[in-house]
Amino acid sequence: MDFSALRNLISRYCAGEENWVDSRTVYIGHKEPPPGAEAYIPQRFPDNRIVSSKYTFWNFVPKNLFEQFRRIANFYFLIIFLVQLIIDTPTSPITSGLPLFFVITVTAIKQGYEDWLRHKADNSINQCPVHIIQHGKVVRKQSRKLRVGDVVRVKEDETFPCDLILLSSSRDDGTCFVTTASLDGESSHKEVDTLHATIECEQPQPDLYKFVGRINIYLDRDEPLGSENLLLRGATLKNTECIYAVAIYTGMETKMALNYQSKSQKRSAVEKSMNAYLIVYLCILISKALINTVLKYVWQADPNRDEPWYNEKTETERQRHILIRAFTDFLAFMVLFNYIIPVSMYVTVEMQKFLGSYFITWDDEMFDEELGEGALVNTSDLNEELGQVEYVFTDKTGTLTENNMEFIECCVDGHVYHMSPCVALVSDPALSLPLQEHEELFFRALCLCHTVQVKEEETVDGIKRGIHQGKATSVYISSSPDEVALVEGMKRLGFTYLRLKDSHMEIQNRDDEIERFELLEVLNFDSVRRRMSVIVKSSTGEYYLFCKGADSAVFPRVISGKVEQVRARVEHNAVEGLRTLCVAYKKLSPAEYEEVCHQLSSAKLALQDREKKLAEAYDSIERDFILLGATAVEDRLQDKAADTIESLHKAGMKVWVLTGDKMETAAATCYASKLFRRNTQILELTTKRTEEQNLHDVLKMTRICRLLSNEYHDYGLIIDGATLSAVLKPSQEGSGGNYKEIFLEICRNCSAVLCCRMAPLQKAQIVKLIKASKEHPITLAIGDGANDVSMILEAHVGIGIMGKEGRQAARNSDYAIPKFKHLKKMLLVHGHYYYIRISELVQYFFYKNVCFIFPQFLYQFFCGFSQQPLYDTAYLTLYNISFTSLPILLYSLMEQHINMDILKRDPSLYRDIAKNSLLRWPIFIYWTFLGVFDAVVFFFGAFFLFDNTTFTSNGQMFGNWTFGTLVFTVLVFTVTLKLALDTHYWTWINHFVIWGSLLFYIIFSLLWGGIIWPFLNYQRMYYVFMQMLSSGPAWLSIILLVVVSLLPDVVKKVLCRALWPTTTERIQVSPPWPLPQAFSWA
Repeated sequence: MDFSALRNLISRYCAGEENWVDSRTVYIGHKEPPPGAEAYIPQRFPDNRIVSSKYTFWNFVPKNLFEQFRRIANFYFLIIFLVQLIIDTPTSPITSGLPLFFVITVTAIKQGYEDWLRHKADNSINQCPVHIIQHGKVVRKQSRKLRVGDVVRVKEDETFPCDLILLSSSRDDGTCFVTTASLDGESSHKEVDTLHATIECEQPQPDLYKFVGRINIYLDRDEPLGSENLLLRGATLKNTECIYAVAIYTGMETKMALNYQSKSQKRSAVEKSMNAYLIVYLCILISKALINTVLKYVWQADPNRDEPWYNEKTETERQRHILIRAFTDFLAFMVLFNYIIPVSMYVTVEMQKFLGSYFITWDDEMFDEELGEGALVNTSDLNEELGQVEYVFTDKTGTLTENNMEFIECCVDGHVYHMSPCVALVSDPALSLPLQEHEELFFRALCLCHTVQVKEEETVDGIKRGIHQGKATSVYISSSPDEVALVEGMKRLGFTYLRLKDSHMEIQNRDDEIERFELLEVLNFDSVRRRMSVIVKSSTGEYYLFCKGADSAVFPRVISGKVEQVRARVEHNAVEGLRTLCVAYKKLSPAEYEEVCHQLSSAKLALQDREKKLAEAYDSIERDFILLGATAVEDRLQDKAADTIESLHKAGMKVWVLTGDKMETAAATCYASKLFRRNTQILELTTKRTEEQNLHDVLKMTRICRLLSNEYHDYGLIIDGATLSAVLKPSQEGSGGNYKEIFLEICRNCSAVLCCRMAPLQKAQIVKLIKASKEHPITLAIGDGANDVSMILEAHVGIGIMGKEGRQAARNSDYAIPKFKHLKKMLLVHGHYYYIRISELVQYFFYKNVCFIFPQFLYQFFCGFSQQPLYDTAYLTLYNISFTSLPILLYSLMEQHINMDILKRDPSLYRDIAKNSLLRWPIFIYWTFLGVFDAVVFFFGAFFLFDNTTFTSNGQMFGNWTFGTLVFTVLVFTVTLKLALDTHYWTWINHFVIWGSLLFYIIFSLLWGGIIWPFLNYQRMYYVFMQMLSSGPAWLSIILLVVVSLLPDVVKKVLCRALWPTTTERIQVSPPWPLPQAFSWA
């Protein structure tokens, strides 16, 4: 069901606009219309404040508390704390309240700090100065005070403060040049005359490439406004001294803000395991409390036990109903055993993720000298997920390749012109005259059919450059690296594009003559047509329509030319991994040109379905071409891209390449990057093979997979966008789901998949399809452009590359890296370490809390189920906060079970931790039973050792608090030494924290029991710890019980390593390797 209409309706009413309309009227400069014009209706718009922060000063406390208590563990401890306040419980409310307060406070400080950083970033944007025209004067204001309708002056290299409509430009031709790299890595021309008018346009919406409006120039005419007139917030003015523009969308209504709002919360597999374990322990807790409550009333069935002489009931207690008494006792037992739920685990995990993420940003090996930047962590909640990746979805251009184009060759009427490193091999003078004319027309077409800007090199991007031989050289700037490569290639072949001046394009031919062509129309490139065209008028008065585009977009529209020779060369170049474009033209008569102008103007003036009408106009204009030739441009592989993909394969990951390129080009890149090998069995699901019998072909593919499964081990699949649409599209008979299942079955048998001719939305659909498959694998998407954002947001882990296509991918990702090669270390080293550390942290927390509470459960059998605590209140409170918290936190930050160089050299080690292997139920049950065993040893060991010999040297007998302190001492030493035995990487910090924690416990116990504290209403622990330490048998018991507790785990590890060692364990016991180096910090 589509809820979009309902959502729009709600949003309109929530915004307080009961008479909400689909358009807005903007009065330029806030000037009222002249008399006789339309009525002046002032509208309210938001200011230009950008808000990315989550909290304000006033709502931080309530909002943060609400979010924290949505966590089941925090809410549970709040209930326990309230129960302790309301009813008479065996332990003080402080024992639950203090740990809860500590957890809530630390988490609030962390989240508050992160939000303060967001506020700081917002303020730096909102307070930056802008220049506004008021009453004919230039006034300087803060960006946040900008209003819709203000006329803004923007100078070169300044960033647009909001979404603007261009009014006038310092350039003679009335245009300006914009780079929108921060939005989508593209740039475009914006044209409009100096205006005085009102603007009617659509309400804000997030599509960067769509804008529909109309400008009403008083006493003159209406002009259409489109996306080419819109200057987006975040874009930068280039190659133009100054412009004036009117604010059209401000603040959170700008397209940039609307694009960055819908980021869903991602949860890691470890967090899901933690919640599952928590529910298990909650069930254990309830069952413990239930058992003790039942046994208490069984015990009290004997009248002598029900009301002993030393503990007679009050009259109120006697009159209370038995069910109420039983429920109160149940709650009291819940309070007594509630520490089995490790509330401090959440804050430790939060701190581990937050502090651990700095190791990525500090890693010198992931710093790129060229960019001057290192890796960025946008969210620390998914660190351990980097160690669980099963599928990697990667873009091709700019991710696997450098997005740095180099012109290689061109083919004119079947004749090939290669480019050597320095010199172009130009045409043979002996060529026939028609061919020479075609050749020159081809070169002119490439010099004219583009959106390249010429910039004097001495002031490129505001930086002064050297002037060569007395005159400044020029450089080409364009949104597309392909266009720059083609224009520079033409320059080396003798045809130089000079400039666009007064709507005339100037080129210099081989004879150094200047040729001028009037630029009449530009039919801009779009991803649906996959071509662009220009209409120009030569100095002799002839009209030409030049077109360049993808072979699939040009060949069907050609009526003459040497199509087969050019097609053969295009296919040859595509197999070589080169990016190809075809060039065609047609001459227009004056009458045909007038008809074209009429079609375009009527389409551009339409307010309804403008894009559709423009597409129809382009379709009818771009027909009946004469083919001139084709070009080939090389986009080289990034450094170490092949090595990275090979390592990911060895680590057990399946790599998919999702690209918009044609199949042959993309396939060649896949072979070059070692995604496909020469012995890879390639299965094709392309439009050519599945035009009619789609399902039949898919079944055939599956059968091939099954039949050859014993013969071949390595499969590769190639699928295109059209076939994918057919696979994902549900049929009328409801059998579409079968296609998906068969497609997934094929994919499971393939180690690598190439998806070509993909639209951005299809990339996200692929990721979603794999995520939702029955195995529920962990997915990672990596890309560098705006067209990759959808798949980055869809995947479990999204990684953006700080590439040449701007920063939108990096902004929307969970992690950002400078180059694709850095993915190897991020997954194989950082991901591996993060997962190992946090899995130990989670299991260890549950283990140490079982060790802590199970003796308390056993103690109830020896105290008549009277809810008597085994441990003192201070020990109950500080066990998780102080005595055992720092060692595991440091372990989870510093542990390196294998040297990082070995992890990089041997990617197969990644397989040892795949599929959440360290947090599976058998391992969880082992840790739980280990905790129960240790707890039984603590309790019964102390009980039997001192059953008849509980005397100190002066004849005193041990009391129940001494017994509890003895059990607690063995407990603290055992769980801390267990962690020490699990530690492989020792530094002075580990030694300091582990032995320091034990020392702190001893010093605290001596102080706690050695002084009469005036603020306590009881002194039950006075001299208890000293009395225990003065007993020789107590010392022996502590040592003996600690050894017995640790022995089974040590024996199990020795046997498993000897009989069933994992790859990791084999390496750990192999001949010594160099000591691990700590992460290199910048």
